[in-house]
Amino acid sequence: MPSMNEAADHRELGSGSVAFDLSAALAVLDADDDGGCNAAWICCDRHADDDGRLALRHRGIDGVVREWTFTELQQHSARFAEALRGFGVGKGDRVAGLLPRTPELLIVILATWRLGGVYQPLFTAFGSKAIEHRVAEAATRVIVTDRDNVTKIEVRPDDVTVVVVDNEAPSRDPDFWTEIDRQGETSAPASCTPDDPFLIMFTSGTTGAAKPLLVPLRAIAAFVGYMHDAVDLRAADRFWNLADPGWAYGLYYGVAGPLALGCTITFNQRAFDVDDTYDVIKSLGITNLAGSPTAYRLLMAGGTAKAGPVNGLLRVVSSAGEPLNPEIIRWFDTVLRTTIHDHYGQTELGMVLCNHHALMHPVRIGSAGFASPGHRVVVVTADGEELPQGSPGILALDRRASPLMWFAGYLGRETAAFVRHYYLSGDTVEQNADGSISFIGRADDVITTSGYRVGPFDVESALIEHEAVLESAVIGKSDVERTEIIKAFVVLNQGFDADDPTLAADLQRFVKKRLSAHAYPREIEFVPSLPKTPSGKLQRFLLRNAEVARQRHRE
Repeated sequence: MPSMNEAADHRELGSGSVAFDLSAALAVLDADDDGGCNAAWICCDRHADDDGRLALRHRGIDGVVREWTFTELQQHSARFAEALRGFGVGKGDRVAGLLPRTPELLIVILATWRLGGVYQPLFTAFGSKAIEHRVAEAATRVIVTDRDNVTKIEVRPDDVTVVVVDNEAPSRDPDFWTEIDRQGETSAPASCTPDDPFLIMFTSGTTGAAKPLLVPLRAIAAFVGYMHDAVDLRAADRFWNLADPGWAYGLYYGVAGPLALGCTITFNQRAFDVDDTYDVIKSLGITNLAGSPTAYRLLMAGGTAKAGPVNGLLRVVSSAGEPLNPEIIRWFDTVLRTTIHDHYGQTELGMVLCNHHALMHPVRIGSAGFASPGHRVVVVTADGEELPQGSPGILALDRRASPLMWFAGYLGRETAAFVRHYYLSGDTVEQNADGSISFIGRADDVITTSGYRVGPFDVESALIEHEAVLESAVIGKSDVERTEIIKAFVVLNQGFDADDPTLAADLQRFVKKRLSAHAYPREIEFVPSLPKTPSGKLQRFLLRNAEVARQRHRE
C-alpha cells in the first residue's frame, strides 16, 4: 500500500477492482519477526522519532489552538498506561472514554492500546441508561470522564474505576493529570497479534439494545486503505473529520486511520456550528474534509455568503453516514468549488463502498460507488443468492473474497446477518450497468405504492432541491387502495411558513416534475426537526411507527 507521502496514483477501478496485495496492506501493522504488533505503536510511537512531527491540532472551547506532537502524546500516554496498570488494566481489558474532543481523550485511547487493552468509546450525549448498558456489556474496568459528564455514571460496579479530568477535591475519583504526574518508569507497548481486539464498539438497529462487537488490530489495514483510496489523504493535507470519536466513523477515520499514516488530526471541541466550521476550515487551512450529509446540509442552508471565505480551499470532501442528496453535490461543486464524494459503510464493516477520490472510476450522482480494494460487495436475496445488475436486493459482502473484512460477529450473540458466506447489511441497493451500486434504502424503508417500489431517498433528494426545504424524511403510510402512499415530513428553511396554504401543493408538483407522477408525496407534514441517531442518521422507523399509532388511534 502506498505511503501517505506518495500522491494519489489514481489507479483505475472501473467495473472490476484494482490489483490487491494483502501482505502489502497488512504492512501498516509494522509487526515484528514474531508477528507482534500494537495499536499505540502503529498510531503514535513509531511516528515519535521526529520530535516535531504533529499528531493533533486541538481547538478548545475558547477558540485557542494547541498543537501536540507524537512525542508529547507518546510520553503522556505511556505514563497514563502505567496509571491504568495500577487500576488493574491488562491485555484485553476494556477502558472507556466519556470525553469530548480533547487531548485527554487521545491520551486515554493510546494508553489503553499501549497495554494491549481494548478502548471503548462513550459518546458524551449518551444518558445514564445507555452508558450503564454499554459498561455492563463490555465488562469495562476503567471509565475516564470529566466534570461535565461524571454525573451520568449513575451505576458503578465495585470493580470499575472512574478517573476524572480536572477533578474537584475532595472526590473519591482519581484525577487524570495527577495520575499522570505521579508515574515514574514506563514500559514498552504490549505485544499483540493482528487478531487481538483493540476496540469494542456498539451498533444499534431499529429494535433491541445496542449490540457489542470487537474490532481486531488488523482492521487498521482496512482503515488505512480507506484513508488512502477513498479520502485521498496526502502528506500535504490539513485533514479534519467532523465526526465525533464517540462513533465509528470519527474513531476509525478521525483517529486510528490518519494517525496510523502519521497524519495530523484535528479536534474541535466546540459543538457543530456553521460559522464556527467555516472559521476552522479557514484558520487551520483545512484542505481535506470528512463528515456527514447532515453537517453538509447545514452548511448549504447557511448560504453562499458564509461559504465565500473558504471558496476553493478544500481540495476534496468525503461524506458518510447516509446517502448524499444530489443538491449537496452540486452545491459543493458550484459554491465551494470542490468535489464531494459519497461513501458507504457500517460500524461492523468500516467503509466498503465508495466513490474513491484517489481511484479512477465512473462517478454517478445517486451511486454509492464501487467496492473498496480488499472487499467484494454484491447484491443478494435474503437467502444469499447473488442478483444480476438492475435487480434490487440486499447489499452484502462476500466474506470469502474480502480479505480486508474483519467483522467476526457480535460479541456473545448470534449474528443473523451471516447468511452462507455473505454478510447481509440490511440495506436495499441495486447494481448499475457500470458496476457501481446505488442505494435505495433500508429494507424496511422501501415503499410499495400502486404496485411501484419507491426508495425514500429518491423522494427526499427531490424535495431538498426545492428552495423551501432544509431537510426531509419520507415513509410509506398504509393505504387501502394503493397499499401505501408516500408521506413526507419536511423541515423548512428560514423565511418559509408552514401555514402557507399553497406550499404543500407546490412541493408535490415540484417532486412530480423532478421525479415521477407515482413517486410524489401525497401527504406532507411540516415539522420543526427530524428524529436522528446521536451520530446524525435519519430514523425513519420512528416516524413510521408514530404514523401507525395515529392510524390505529383513529380506527
